[in-house]
Amino acid sequence: MDNVVDQNVNQVVDSRNGDPAGRARDGFELPLLLFAGFRTIIDELHDRLAREGHPDARPAHGFALQAIGIGGASASEIGRRLGVSKQAAGKTVDRLEALGYAERADDPGDARRKIVRLTPYGLDLLARSAAGFEEIRGRWAAVLGERRLGELEDGLAQLTGASGFRLDAAGWFTG
Repeated sequence: MDNVVDQNVNQVVDSRNGDPAGRARDGFELPLLLFAGFRTIIDELHDRLAREGHPDARPAHGFALQAIGIGGASASEIGRRLGVSKQAAGKTVDRLEALGYAERADDPGDARRKIVRLTPYGLDLLARSAAGFEEIRGRWAAVLGERRLGELEDGLAQLTGASGFRLDAAGWFTG
């Protein structure tokens, strides 16, 4: 594959290779391994979603659907949650609407405002995603062991704090 590089990604920094047993890793490897794990899970999930009736779903759509939420949200609210401009959020909503995942409706509390809501198809995507994540986690637990995977999850939760999950990954990567 053209989009895969070898393990020596950071070629500016000499690798320490300190532990002959291979346990010590360079500091830059941790974020790469975490991202590779994330990417592996997301790619597997989207392969599954494509087979289950959501061939056009993309990872960014999941973040956007979460930003819309069960109660719906305005384009401004979606933009703030995603860390993008109102205009960028509007384009994302346009795409979600074209795919049938979301719809715009009049806000019952403010006639000047439109609210974006999830459609049944969007809710189906989220439900199938949740089921897929559970299945993938189960396979990871089968490989690593439930205890090791639980320790990994607990450690990551401890290190990342209790502030909740941020949805602004797309804006953060490009900002």
